[in-house]
Amino acid sequence: MSEDLNHAAPAEHPEAEADFDARWETLMLEMQERFGKRPDLNAMLLLIGIQELNQGITTFTKEQKQDLMHIATCRLFSLSGHYELERVDEDGWPHYKLLRPVPFANLKEQERMLKWHVLEYFALDPGDDL
Repeated sequence: MSEDLNHAAPAEHPEAEADFDARWETLMLEMQERFGKRPDLNAMLLLIGIQELNQGITTFTKEQKQDLMHIATCRLFSLSGHYELERVDEDGWPHYKLLRPVPFANLKEQERMLKWHVLEYFALDPGDDL
């Protein structure tokens, strides 16, 4: 793992793979209990995007769903200093500014980075609104 990837999961708090997997499984079970089915990572990104948009649940177009997942990704990576909220437009949609690139990673590392950030997001805000 590169230094930047270690920034996503602080080196001073290394987490065993089994502990990480257990935290992820706990979150997935909570989401399954709340929504009636187990979400995949894309569904989690969509839920976080809807939460960050803060306009309630409505019908979204395919393009809006992609935008919501982008909002979620930016919000998640803001936790590790890659993005910051730049503004909220007149329609209430947040726009993020890239501060530093997210490190290149293979698909498995990308998924783990996203999952780690999702876990951190819910640790900061349990998301009672979801």
